Amino acid sequence: MADIEKAVATQLANIEKKTGKTMKQLVAAAQKSGKTKHGEVREWAKETYGLGYGDANALATVALKGDGAAPPKAPASDDALAEIYSGRKEHMRPIHDALMKGFAKFGQFEIAPKKGYVALRRKKQFAMLGPKTNERFELGINSKDEIKGQARQKLSRPAACASMSCR
Repeated sequence: MADIEKAVATQLANIEKKTGKTMKQLVAAAQKSGKTKHGEVREWAKETYGLGYGDANALATVALKGDGAAPPKAPASDDALAEIYSGRKEHMRPIHDALMKGFAKFGQFEIAPKKGYVALRRKKQFAMLGPKTNERFELGINSKDEIKGQARQKLSRPAACASMSCR
């Protein structure tokens, strides 16, 4: 996770260089803009400072979740996974662990726990996995791009999704 935090810190430093303002000043300006939704703040940052989508998106994230002193921290992976696989979905955790072992063979990638699933990404998300319901597990793979030199799969759609019953 240290690499991701380092990348975010570098991106925020680059935003400060591009705009000539500190992150605290940028957050204050975003708050004064009256925009309250992430997409609105992102568009405001693009228009106001000429930032690209990614930089404006990062600024919107910081502006809506913090004071600009430090980038927002991602939830602890173990805590987020415990929440995803809690209660009646607890029995699906071994499926998750087995799939993650398989994905580890594809090299380095970011693990981004969301509210109900886990996203795997490099520059873009290439997979998602997690419980679909209390009895179904879902695995989605974006097979449009090659993964570490593997031959690209020919599918009728760029993404494949599979669900399996866990009874």
